[in-house]
Amino acid sequence: MPPRTLVACLCAAWCSSCRDYRPVFDGLAAQFAGDADFVWVDIEDEADRLGDLDIESFPTLLIAVGDALQFVGPVAPHLGTAVRLVRSALAGEAGVADAADVPADLPARIRALA
Repeated sequence: MPPRTLVACLCAAWCSSCRDYRPVFDGLAAQFAGDADFVWVDIEDEADRLGDLDIESFPTLLIAVGDALQFVGPVAPHLGTAVRLVRSALAGEAGVADAADVPADLPARIRALA
């Protein structure tokens, strides 16, 4: 069985952009529910389990296939952009994320939250 794709929104409760993005993320999760696992993560609430993440822009979308990062970066609240990113990851076309500031085991830590 191929590894599951993980799509996580890394956010903060105080962030108005994150609140704006939540319905987009929920729509994305509904559209791809059978193909990927979706997790909304407040990095401040989950700091003990995730470690000290250096997220500079909210919301930040993380996409991993299995534990291999495919995309990590800030996103605008536009469903079309998120759909393209998820489709690319599911098709194996997303490439490898430049994730120097992201712990290699972060996808596994996020999966443990679900």
